[in-house]
Amino acid sequence: MDQPTNQVSEKAFAFDIIERNSHSIATLSDSIFYFGEVGLQEHETSRLMTRLLETDGFAVTKGIAGFPTAFMATYGSGGPVIALHTEYDANPENSQAPGVTKRQAIIDGAPGHCEGHNVNAAVLIAAAISLKRTLERFNLPGTIKVLGAPAEELLLSRPYFVRDGYFDGVDAAFHPHLGGEFRTTYGITNSALVSAQFIFHGETAHASTGPWKGRDALDAVVLMDMGIAQYREHMRPTMRAHRAITNGGVQPNVIAAKAVSWWYFRDINGDGAREVFDRAIKIAKGAAMMTDTTVDVEVLSAVWPVRGNKVLAEIIERNIAQVGMPSWTNEEQVFARELQKQAGVDVEGLRDGYTPATKPAVQRSSSNDSGDITWVVPTGKISFPSTVPNLPYHNWVAGA
Repeated sequence: MDQPTNQVSEKAFAFDIIERNSHSIATLSDSIFYFGEVGLQEHETSRLMTRLLETDGFAVTKGIAGFPTAFMATYGSGGPVIALHTEYDANPENSQAPGVTKRQAIIDGAPGHCEGHNVNAAVLIAAAISLKRTLERFNLPGTIKVLGAPAEELLLSRPYFVRDGYFDGVDAAFHPHLGGEFRTTYGITNSALVSAQFIFHGETAHASTGPWKGRDALDAVVLMDMGIAQYREHMRPTMRAHRAITNGGVQPNVIAAKAVSWWYFRDINGDGAREVFDRAIKIAKGAAMMTDTTVDVEVLSAVWPVRGNKVLAEIIERNIAQVGMPSWTNEEQVFARELQKQAGVDVEGLRDGYTPATKPAVQRSSSNDSGDITWVVPTGKISFPSTVPNLPYHNWVAGA
């Protein structure tokens, strides 16, 4: 990356720390990539991140908000209070050997980083240490709060950070996340979500010799699926509902006494997500009635849409212009185009210029548990070019 020019001495000092430690930052990212830990299991990842922060002089609190792999690290005193936060969990079943343009799992069936949260984590630690050393060197006032957020893919931890006051008194928050381009955004950028389990209870019986004696919880799960499938005709275009069956019984000749489906319900705002969720509850109760089973509903999480602050976006964009884009090698461009070809997306290679935020973002149907933060603290989102443009996340190509 070209060295930025025309900087004030403090910024030049901060950039120099990043440049001189670029190999270590990449090694940190690679280490977390190979840990490949899914949400709530990021023990090695969290241990490495907190150790680095502690070594550099941050005061670290582990296990915040009841999450063993969450943490908060602080340095400094007084204002302004700046929070940096990001995620570091992997995704199930997406193990992929890096630098390989064909499907090649490191371990078959294992988790893998197919949305670059390993890079997010390395960028978070690098930014925090660089900022902390700059405050020290120039005797600048202010407090840095670094928050490690586990289980983003479960849309889980950061609403609890807000609930428990970890963002109280914060003047501005920044969230780095890799992308296919160098940019920032403002406005509403993601959707609201409700995550819930539907736990059906029935009664076992021999599925061949006495099925009439049983009450099949799995039948209720199937009927709930059918009910939501019929409801889709009446959903607004922005609504989403998708599920995994996490318990479908034990074996075919035993009527299932318990079956569980786990659903995500989304819409462009909290009211819409709640509307889909409320309808799903009615459908689940109907499925239970038809099968003479009972159902319990367990809400696992609920998140607001992400809301980017325009003033912070303008500040970030000025810095993006100052930093500039990486100078890609021909080998990197060839690799990117081959991955794009494998994924069946537009083949354009890696982009040479950053994308200005000239208007509010187009709201996406994806969600992020950082949304709750953005409604209580002015927030800037930094998307840095560390993945191949156009690739679908949660697929092996994004982890290659």
